[in-house]
Amino acid sequence: MNIQELVHLIQFNNDEAAFNQLYRLQVNKLYQFAYSFLGDKEPAEEIVNDVFLKIWLNRASLDNIRNMQVYMYITVKNACLNHIRGTSSRQLKEVNIAESYYFHLSVDPAQLLISKELQSEILSAVDNLPPRCRLIFKMVKQDGLSCKEVAAILNLSHKTVFAQLVIALKKLESVIG
Repeated sequence: MNIQELVHLIQFNNDEAAFNQLYRLQVNKLYQFAYSFLGDKEPAEEIVNDVFLKIWLNRASLDNIRNMQVYMYITVKNACLNHIRGTSSRQLKEVNIAESYYFHLSVDPAQLLISKELQSEILSAVDNLPPRCRLIFKMVKQDGLSCKEVAAILNLSHKTVFAQLVIALKKLESVIG
C-alpha cells in the first residue's frame, strides 16, 4: 500500500494496522532526517514519535494534507528547529548538521555488486559534500523525494535544490568515473 492509501484507512477507518504500517515505512527516514539536524539520538527519536502521535491524534482531518510525506518531513524539520532554538548550546545548529552522518547505503542486490573499495570511495565522497548538498542528495537519492518536495521541506527554491543535486552528482561522478 502507498502512503495515501494508508492515510485514507487511518482517517476513515481508524485503522491501527495501517498506522503501524505507515510508521514502519517512514520512521527510519524521518529519524535520519531529524538526526541530521540535531546530531542527538534521543531528541531525534522523540520528535519523530511526536509527529506520528500528532498524525494519529489528528487523523480525522488528514484529508487537509495534500502530501503526507512532505508534511511529515516539514513537521520534523520545524520541530528540530524549535528544539535547536530551545537548547542552550547554539553551536549545535551548524556543527551537528556539518558533522552528522545522514547518508548510508542500504543493502540491495545491485549494491552487492559494487566492490567494497568503490563503496568506500562513494561514502567518502558523500561525506565530503557540503552539508546542505549532502542533505539534499540523501533526500532525493535515498529517500526518493522529488526536487520540488525537497525544496518545500527545506524552504529553498526548486533551482537551488536542483543546483545542489547537480553539484553532488558531479562530485560523485568524478569519484566513480
